[in-house]
Amino acid sequence: MPLITVSMYPGRTQEQKTRYAQAITESAVEILKTKKEHVIVVFEDKPRENWFLAGSQL
Repeated sequence: MPLITVSMYPGRTQEQKTRYAQAITESAVEILKTKKEHVIVVFEDKPRENWFLAGSQL
């Protein structure tokens, strides 16, 4: 049962998240050879000030 966590900045609409979750699910089914009903996608909206790359804030 794939559990896929997506971390991103806040601000995406529910429609965008739904469409993205559907695309991720379709890819998981195709690549991982699993059932659609077994794929879980969780969105974690993380504030931009909590993101760093190479020690520098994004």
